[in-house]
Amino acid sequence: MNTADMKTLALPSGRRVPVLGQGTWYMGEDPASAAREAQALQLGMDLGMTLIDTAEMYAEGGAEQVVGKAIAGRRDEAFIVSKVYPHNAHVSGMQAACERSLKRMNIDCIDLYLLHWPGSVPMEDTLEGFERLRGAGKIRDFGVSNVDLYGMEETLELPGGAGLATNQVLYNLLRRGIEFDLLPTCRQLGIPVMAYSPLESSGSEQRALLGHPGLQAVARRHDVSSAQVALAWVLAQEGVIAIPKAVDPVHVRANRAALDIALTAQDMAELDLAFPPPRRARALDMR
Repeated sequence: MNTADMKTLALPSGRRVPVLGQGTWYMGEDPASAAREAQALQLGMDLGMTLIDTAEMYAEGGAEQVVGKAIAGRRDEAFIVSKVYPHNAHVSGMQAACERSLKRMNIDCIDLYLLHWPGSVPMEDTLEGFERLRGAGKIRDFGVSNVDLYGMEETLELPGGAGLATNQVLYNLLRRGIEFDLLPTCRQLGIPVMAYSPLESSGSEQRALLGHPGLQAVARRHDVSSAQVALAWVLAQEGVIAIPKAVDPVHVRANRAALDIALTAQDMAELDLAFPPPRRARALDMR
């Protein structure tokens, strides 16, 4: 596959990122699997999926260490996203948390640093922390995760809020609530949405998604897997970046191939029937 064919999306800062990246949730939990996990991330990078999403929460830094192994000698190729715990998201706590993340990944700067979810720290303090880190050259862009429309609108009004680069949320065929309000607003503002768990995460939820007859019918028509169609659907949404996690090389390659699936109007209509879009505002889905 030609990595030059990777579709990209512009952040508000103008920096372009791949629309298909790689997640690392649950990586780094078993030291015996670390080498295999790093190799999977390296394969993904070889295929053009150079955006890698991680967090200080994942395996309490273990996932960031795996990322560090994966990008060793290839830092210039990678676009690194990491996330700060809510309880660390005040000015001094964020400085220390960011330094720990940088050390674990053996890098000098995080490309995109996110608040993992809203907590008790006032957003004004979090935004000040982001601005200080950016001023110090420790991060390039910043954003939020698991923030609903109301929270986004409030944040954008605060000093520094206009600098938000993304909102990372749970989004897939089963979790379409953001289409009613949050996604259209982000599109209007030119703020990409980053979709985590685009193929769901737990076994029962994945079975509910990938085993759906409507999804399977579209997959048979394209001679691909249900997972590839589900991912292709997320990637077909305007202004959305998907970050599926995969460790098996077969799954890594399948995820990259999903980007090349051209869903037709008929496919999209059938998927809307199988997984109806929201008709009213819903509470934000979170994992």
